[in-house]
Amino acid sequence: MNILQVNSSIRGDASVSTQLAARLVERMRVADPTSTLVVRDLGKNPHAALDEPAVTALFTPADQRSPEQTARVAIDDALVAELQTADVIVLTAPMYNFGISAPLKNWIDAIARSGVTFRYTETGPEGLLKGKTLYVVLARGGKYRDTPADTQVPYLRTVFGFLGITAIEFIYAEGLNMGFEAQSAAIEWAHSHIDALARTAITTKAA
Repeated sequence: MNILQVNSSIRGDASVSTQLAARLVERMRVADPTSTLVVRDLGKNPHAALDEPAVTALFTPADQRSPEQTARVAIDDALVAELQTADVIVLTAPMYNFGISAPLKNWIDAIARSGVTFRYTETGPEGLLKGKTLYVVLARGGKYRDTPADTQVPYLRTVFGFLGITAIEFIYAEGLNMGFEAQSAAIEWAHSHIDALARTAITTKAA
């Protein structure tokens, strides 16, 4: 099993979502000691935003690109390759102003590429990243689960479903800014969910 952990918080190691993702990955690797792990921290090493030069480079045939364009496409290619190789993706998605972080949006813009991670057919779009499992760790200051204010879950389901990833598990840590008791309860609940997922993975592997 190849695991790709993508951290998108700008808070570094102090991030709750990063800490929870690390716990999940640790438990998964106990379940499968032969697994491999790649960690990409978008907060510490943010990816370049999709802008006009990047779009021009992507739409220029490879043999006609300038050295600068070739280099720009290459940094997106590295992200795509990591995703294509992964069997399991563990993604952190802290809520910033009711949405995902800018580093995460830049990563999604880089990995969503026509003809590579999805394609258009006569019957509609087809995702090309089938057979992968995605775990999304959601960290929120307030409580927004299953409310109209939660724009993250519908967006992430849509974009990854478009890419062919439909096996998605969301892990919630909500109310983190609502006092010590609420924060402790949120983290405890997330830990319980993560540990239950790990137990399921161990049971499935044993079977």
